Amino acid sequence: MSTYLLSIDQGTTSSRAILFDRNGNVCFTAQQEFTQIFPEDGWVEHNPEEIWQTTLSVTQEVYEKAKKLGGEISAIGITNQRETTIVWDKETGKPIYNAIVWQDRRTADYCQKLKDQNVAESVSKKTGLLLDPYFSASKVNWILDNVDGARERAEKGELAFGTIDTFLIWRLTDGQVHATDATNASRTMLFNIHDQQWDQDLLNLFAIPTEMMADVKDSADDYGICSSNLLSGDLPIAGVAGDQHAALIGQACFKPGMIKSTYGTGCFVMMNTGAQAVSSKNRLLTTIAYRLNGNVSYATEGSIFVAGAGVQWLRDGLGIIENASDTETMAASQPDNAGVYMVPAFTGLGAPHWDPDARGAMFGLTRNTSVENIVRAMLESICYQTADLFEAMAKDGVRPERLRVDGGMVNNNWFCGFLANVLGIPVERPKITETTALGAAILAGLQIGMFESTEDVQKQWQLDQDFNVSMQIGERNKLLIKWKEAVNKVKTA
Repeated sequence: MSTYLLSIDQGTTSSRAILFDRNGNVCFTAQQEFTQIFPEDGWVEHNPEEIWQTTLSVTQEVYEKAKKLGGEISAIGITNQRETTIVWDKETGKPIYNAIVWQDRRTADYCQKLKDQNVAESVSKKTGLLLDPYFSASKVNWILDNVDGARERAEKGELAFGTIDTFLIWRLTDGQVHATDATNASRTMLFNIHDQQWDQDLLNLFAIPTEMMADVKDSADDYGICSSNLLSGDLPIAGVAGDQHAALIGQACFKPGMIKSTYGTGCFVMMNTGAQAVSSKNRLLTTIAYRLNGNVSYATEGSIFVAGAGVQWLRDGLGIIENASDTETMAASQPDNAGVYMVPAFTGLGAPHWDPDARGAMFGLTRNTSVENIVRAMLESICYQTADLFEAMAKDGVRPERLRVDGGMVNNNWFCGFLANVLGIPVERPKITETTALGAAILAGLQIGMFESTEDVQKQWQLDQDFNVSMQIGERNKLLIKWKEAVNKVKTA
């Protein structure tokens, strides 16, 4: 009988479940998109019940497929959109407000008030993060202050807080387990990444009762058994990691200095720094890469808020493409960018700018500007934003020689080639690009002994295609100078 791992990949725009065999091959995928809610400018929410129902539906679909294939699922791994915040009733399991999404900027003024109190440096030293609305802490504070009776109920111990992984674990175990892993905890701005525990000073700073917090476990660990009411059989939940950390694992970046970039809704560059928590002087983040057997590996990360979300906007907002795959042919049809630059700061600028009030803009439009020019400008902008992150890394003394890429956008060969040219280093695309979901499956496999070690996992990674540099340095520099001019025009700080 074949043995499988079931990976739940709860993302920003869709919930997916993927069936992997023990060699990391994708055997079946189920996916459902869900509603994006924009109540006000800069606000982004999800309905937690819709997240749960879509997740449950795709998970059950994959579970049934495994049975039809005559196989058996050995364990469940979970990976999730990070920082997105849910507060729910411990008795009923019902959320008291919509999930506030990582992209949401409603707490920008609150974060600025904290900065004015000169606490940003101490927060950064403990968490590795910059004081920004991006992270969970200010979102929890907002819910407690803006939902009637929430703060009083939280102080009585009646409410639970969790990132998406925690909420799903709670639901999958019928409220028996309130837990998260160290990677997700490290993105809340409430977790001390050096002593590996919730920090009481930070909880006090953001006025969040300790009773709301989940247990923090290793990334490969015992997260309880999935309820037999949902999936028959005693299926253990055995691996959990935030999406970017899971992608690092799925890319087998287990050695210090290895680096990956994921192009999903946003773009996230993460480099393994091993046992050392490297502090950036150029506004990159220090985070936990993963925690295995109690041993922490750290990473340096740069976060870009809009990557695939920009392509989605071209499709759903402007209606100038029918499918994301159309962008490859359209971009390649143009000899150059015709002087058109897109800055997709729809919800502010991420690293290394960290400007929550910046907004998107297009520059260089003429009567001759075509739909193809606009599509190409969007793809180019994602490459330029990645170059900004690499420039910040270089200022910190880090100069990667190769980049492993993954996520839906990297199926676009033109995009990968342009990325290599803009960065000036080769780009490697693996055979299995579902690295986020694969990372969660690997963690579950490590926990149950399907994989012996991370070295065992490294042997499975396979290259699909190398994209080498073909652009002259002078041309690259001209493009980047124009890009920086465009970014500076939208920045507010």
